[in-house]
Amino acid sequence: MPLADLLNTGSLLSGSGALLVLAIIIFSECGLLIGFFLPGDTVLFAAGVSIATGTITSSLTSFLIVIPLAAIIGNVVGYAIGYRVGPLVFDRPNSRMFRPEYVDRAHRFFVRFGSWTILAARFVPIVRTLVSAMAGVGRMKFPMYLLWSVVGGIIWTDGMILLGHQLGKVKFVREHKGDIDYLIIAVVVIGLIPATVHYLQSRRRKTT
Repeated sequence: MPLADLLNTGSLLSGSGALLVLAIIIFSECGLLIGFFLPGDTVLFAAGVSIATGTITSSLTSFLIVIPLAAIIGNVVGYAIGYRVGPLVFDRPNSRMFRPEYVDRAHRFFVRFGSWTILAARFVPIVRTLVSAMAGVGRMKFPMYLLWSVVGGIIWTDGMILLGHQLGKVKFVREHKGDIDYLIIAVVVIGLIPATVHYLQSRRRKTT
């Protein structure tokens, strides 16, 4: 699928299979490391708008049940990948990126900040894709991880869908839905700037 179609929520959510398509997108973004590029926020919002305008004929209730489940299951799969594969990947003492001590650091981090990290990561693209695997690598206690995955999954998915559904009743939003999709993407990108700057500054301090 071309990149333009991935950004075009109208093409992604067209047809009778919109619920299945959205579930696959959210599952992949939350659970598979290759899903970091998927536009989760925009398709959730667009789904809400499309339900309100009648473009999607599936019920709002079905979306509010199925999509959080897709996000939660995705998180569990991501955790399992990190838990199983992480120790093998990071067993490279001479590597700059995959040293064993990084596993210990991840473990200490998730012991201290794990719950809030899992919750907050739901609202940050790319981070929500990576944090599940890193929680597995860091051996975060699974019951705690699952609890906050459920809480975050419901708040994020249902919150975005309901927001889109309410705004979809506004005439201006219905008439400019395509433009609003790009506005959401712009807001998300801007939100990533502080984290990117902090990361670059940290790397610069380590090299000096």
